[in-house]
Amino acid sequence: MNDTQYTWNNHINSCIDSYLQSQICIDSYIVSGSDNSSNNYISSSICGESGNSSKNADARTSDPIIRESSTDLDVTQKYRHLWVLCENCYGLNYKKFFKSKMNLCKQCGYHLKMSSSDRIELSIDPGTWEPMDEDMVPLDPIEFHSEEEPYKNRIDSYQRKTGLTEAVQTGIGQLDGINVAIAVMDFQFMGGSMGSVVGEKITRLIEYATKEFLPLIIVCASGGARKQEGNLSLMQMAKISSALYDYQSNKKLFYVPILTSPTTGGVTTSFGMLGDIIIAEPNAYIAFAGKRVIEQTLNKTVPDGSQAAEYLFHKGLFDLIVPRNPLKSVSRRI
Repeated sequence: MNDTQYTWNNHINSCIDSYLQSQICIDSYIVSGSDNSSNNYISSSICGESGNSSKNADARTSDPIIRESSTDLDVTQKYRHLWVLCENCYGLNYKKFFKSKMNLCKQCGYHLKMSSSDRIELSIDPGTWEPMDEDMVPLDPIEFHSEEEPYKNRIDSYQRKTGLTEAVQTGIGQLDGINVAIAVMDFQFMGGSMGSVVGEKITRLIEYATKEFLPLIIVCASGGARKQEGNLSLMQMAKISSALYDYQSNKKLFYVPILTSPTTGGVTTSFGMLGDIIIAEPNAYIAFAGKRVIEQTLNKTVPDGSQAAEYLFHKGLFDLIVPRNPLKSVSRRI
């Protein structure tokens, strides 16, 4: 285990060294003024640490793993806030430029998770976003018992952490000048789980879009129904689906769900699959039950990649796989 930790820390530090030389010590046309001086300061500080780590290499050969692990961990912990680790290739992405790159890994192009606020900023024209039902907050309707942390405390914790009141943001905005109703789920808030407030906010948005004859987009990112609200969370699937039936079948309006990673559980089995055109992001994990749950329940092995967007697309589960860069223009054309 110590050898694995040592190898991992060495990998992180070598990535930091090489990446800093190419990304932080950059030409002045990328960053200028105070940003340039601050980056130079960061570069010199970390490169200085790297130099020290090379000096420590001799000490490592004569000293046990304890010293080398603590030194590497100190460096890694000190500068980890500057980087975003790709969950696909484990490459490091400099956080300062990560948002402007649409949360795409520079090394492998993998689509990493986005917050709902960043997604709205990416999708909606500047200055046109009008949020709805921001004052709706979850309660504890079934007084869910947990030996770890009370449900209300968990909600408060995620509200402070994310700055959101719930796991979805809904509102009206313009997409290249076209008025649209849009809901964006946020996986950072309790795994994007769907409770009664999430269901109510999405239902109200659909009803508003029906009344105003607006196209509807729902960006899905969810682990499914929220267990802390029991059957009340499961009821949201039927409630949202019923509102969509009136929107699509009776009013003949247009609905597009965008499936991001992960989209699972009750979201997949309800409004995630009810679109007129269903779009998925590349490499998105889309399923009802997770691989581990299926294997433990059925005692069968789930093939690798069988719950990835590309495999499911070839099986006809949805219509398009669209990378994040052209997603706004593709949505407008649709």
